[in-house]
Amino acid sequence: MNSFERVVAAISHKEPDQVPLVLLPTLHGARECRVSIREYFSDPLQVVRGQEIIREKYGLDDYSSFYYASLETEAFGGETIFTDDGPPVTGNPIIKNSGDIDHLRLPEVSASPPLKKCLDTTNKLAELSRGETPVIGVVISPFSLPAMQMGLGPYLQLLYQDEERFEGLMEINTAFTEEWAKCQIEAGANALVYFDPVSSPTIIPPDLYRATGHRIASSLIPRINAPVVTAFASGRCFSIIEDVIATRSAGIIVSEDEDLGTIRSICRDRIAVFGNMNGIAMRHWSVGETEEKVLKILQDAGKGGGFVLSEQHGEIPLQVPEEVLFAIRDAVRTHGSYT
Repeated sequence: MNSFERVVAAISHKEPDQVPLVLLPTLHGARECRVSIREYFSDPLQVVRGQEIIREKYGLDDYSSFYYASLETEAFGGETIFTDDGPPVTGNPIIKNSGDIDHLRLPEVSASPPLKKCLDTTNKLAELSRGETPVIGVVISPFSLPAMQMGLGPYLQLLYQDEERFEGLMEINTAFTEEWAKCQIEAGANALVYFDPVSSPTIIPPDLYRATGHRIASSLIPRINAPVVTAFASGRCFSIIEDVIATRSAGIIVSEDEDLGTIRSICRDRIAVFGNMNGIAMRHWSVGETEEKVLKILQDAGKGGGFVLSEQHGEIPLQVPEEVLFAIRDAVRTHGSYT
């Protein structure tokens, strides 16, 4: 099987030849290209080259067109702060007070320079793949995007205290996310990760999620013309699994803090499970410890298909040594076979 066939089999609840390995060591491409993170993300050709190198080097079953989360706030006029050894982060909020929502304008995705770079990367990765490796894109959910647009604290205050402006912001963000998803798929993305950390019970109560984030996801995800994997960026999801399944997501990325075997049993033949290595802790793993952790995950969740080995957050820190990534690759090849 090639990588595309392997991943499709897994999310279709069938056994491929081996458990797929889907990771996002996004920043490692800059290191492989020997340029700064800022310079790396300034050139789609470099990102494509970085993805090509790290996929081959670490035996991954995907190409990722993801740049960094604040790319979407850049489209609204926000700024991104770059560092030498970590992911780019959002600068000053574009919504400084709730009244700014009244004047917020919907960006035109196809005319946005930062988004166009990402779409160019997606298109070139699709050409490089030749249909043999899935190209995975990313959207931030309309419900979680305000955590970057205005800051998490002010957003939670808006959520609880100003329903009218909350709904206005959701209308704009949903239109943006739907168009952004459509453009990525048209550029060649085969699947999308729908990052929705604010919806996790780690941040808000499940009942509030069901009235807000779940309502939005249930309306939006079925309109996305590609498989969607819902991710909570290390947040817990056990108490809302049935709700996530109801959104018609093809997969769910689960946290290390939860019992993977139990979640796998609940999700079997209903939604594919992705997870659940801890990328932060991974910085300190030994080669032997890495193999033990991968083996335990495969024993808990790998049997019967419907499982993809991944990381709980959605991005591998730059500080994770290549020896650990090699050990993950080798452990999957040794222990992850279905044949």
